[in-house]
Amino acid sequence: MLDRSLLLVSGKGGVGKSAVTAALSILAARRGRSVLAMSMVDDLGLATHLGVDRLGYAPQEVRPGLHALTIDRARALDEYIRLQLHAPRIAPLGPVARGLNALADTVPGIRDIITIGKALFEGGKGDWDIVIADAPPLGQLTSYLRAPVTIAGLVPVGRVRDQALRYEQELGDPHHTGLALVATPEELPVVETMEAYEQIAEFVDIASVITNRVLGPLGVSEDTLELVESLPHRQAGRLHRGLHAAQRRWIADLPDGPQVPYRFGIHTPGEVAALIADNLGTYL
Repeated sequence: MLDRSLLLVSGKGGVGKSAVTAALSILAARRGRSVLAMSMVDDLGLATHLGVDRLGYAPQEVRPGLHALTIDRARALDEYIRLQLHAPRIAPLGPVARGLNALADTVPGIRDIITIGKALFEGGKGDWDIVIADAPPLGQLTSYLRAPVTIAGLVPVGRVRDQALRYEQELGDPHHTGLALVATPEELPVVETMEAYEQIAEFVDIASVITNRVLGPLGVSEDTLELVESLPHRQAGRLHRGLHAAQRRWIADLPDGPQVPYRFGIHTPGEVAALIADNLGTYL
């Protein structure tokens, strides 16, 4: 999974994709790789799990070998126009960028191709061994993955179309780009993940499905549990057994992949990411 130039991480909202993104970034940096962690939508989740208050558009080092940034759409538009479309450096791009920024909410694919294009650009320019991106949640992801096809269909000729076709090729190249899907072993996350799985796989290689917040077995037989004198402890044990059984039922519907244990106790987001990195290191 960590042998790509770009690894996108997505899942249904609330399953812990930002924590897993941070953990994968930490793991890759531990293994001596030069890593850029990137937030494609909202930087707060990724920032807190990397132990910083906020992320900016410029890469900042958050630990040895690991830099991080968040995508600012207006600045990404400016960069896209200058670098990807080869506009002269002296061009007055402020009004142009503001105009495109306003159009992003009305013209299909503009916002999405600028965002996914920034991730692909960073993954391909050679400054990093790997870029790991906290991607949009599952419900929005397909529109971002489809953006190059959408733009190529809207623009018949020219640099914009050529760039869109290049992005489409890079997204579909399993040696360049992969996607890690994160799910928790519950009905809605599992059902939505599997419903989207085949559609997403048309655009990008699904490198893994990571199951987060998995309960281990209680380790106590039902007969032994019934001998526990404390009613609260006995009820807690019954609840654990019931939740574990329900989780095993939903895990069976997911493809085989890493399973991240549920973290009991009080941990900061940064500690959670480091613990997840420890666990993922046994799989990857």
